[in-house]
Amino acid sequence: MTEPTIALKEYLNKIGMNKDADFLRQGVELLSQLLMEVEVDQQVGAKKHERTAKRSNYRNGYRERTWETRVGEIELAIPKIRKGSYFPSLLEPRRPAEKALLAVVQEAYLKGVSTRKVDGLLKAMGLTGIDKSKVSRICKELDQAVEQFRQRPLQESYPYVWLDALYLKVRQNHRIVSLALVIAIGVDEEGERHLLGFDLGGSEDKAFWLAFLRSLVTRGLKRVQLVVSDSHEGLKKALRQVFTGACWQRCRVHFMRNLLARIPHRDKKTVAAAARLIFEQPSRQSAEVQLHLLAGKLDPTYPKAAALLLEAEVDILAYKSFPKEHWRRIH
Repeated sequence: MTEPTIALKEYLNKIGMNKDADFLRQGVELLSQLLMEVEVDQQVGAKKHERTAKRSNYRNGYRERTWETRVGEIELAIPKIRKGSYFPSLLEPRRPAEKALLAVVQEAYLKGVSTRKVDGLLKAMGLTGIDKSKVSRICKELDQAVEQFRQRPLQESYPYVWLDALYLKVRQNHRIVSLALVIAIGVDEEGERHLLGFDLGGSEDKAFWLAFLRSLVTRGLKRVQLVVSDSHEGLKKALRQVFTGACWQRCRVHFMRNLLARIPHRDKKTVAAAARLIFEQPSRQSAEVQLHLLAGKLDPTYPKAAALLLEAEVDILAYKSFPKEHWRRIH
């Protein structure tokens, strides 16, 4: 069974896109700060500015410390107390706090904040007897940060958009079900890739894609010139409704899989190498010539593969109508 959070992170790493680390770093920083506040509350016997007979100490400002994590440097404001000292449990050696924090943020990032996960994190940090109101407060603040990121306005221009879907086996209501994780990656005018959005649904049908694409437009996605995706009929129909002026590019990776599925194992490497030459051509015209040469060679032995090549010609070479310096990012 695959965890959606892990699948999404692996996907982004695979395509060489780590912009999601910005949000993960912010989430770990926020959660770390909230946990330190809870720890100090316990140590001094009272919340900040609270009057109570249980108080045994007082806060005394903060000290700054940089924490090196797998998602980058995090600036911590560590609370100080008047009598004695306070050291955050998350910084203690041999305690896998960073991994636990990141796991909670990643789950919140995709599926929403889980009270059970946050409660488990507090216990892992050695914090017991925490009342439900504090757990709820942590969940609320983390949930606000997650929603702010997921619903952030898309103010930059993304002329090129990649769309993809992963099918995952996940546990839902005590059952293992297959869900579609749909992902949108935008390529900005500088050629940098950004995660625009994602969603988890029951199937990759037109209605699901249509709702997802419309949510991106509502957040500000506009002036899309080229969309790269698999040749899924539901997705293509949704694209025609939402991005009416954009060209469509058939995803090279998916196309190569479809092409090689029609070739016996003994000839797959030879055909794959010949097909790659199509995409390496310096112009659309030379790419078309290379494509027809390959189709002609395949036709006598593998007519279905040859037919697929000719049928997909316009779709797999759409990117060559755009500036040459952009090809590497969009084909």
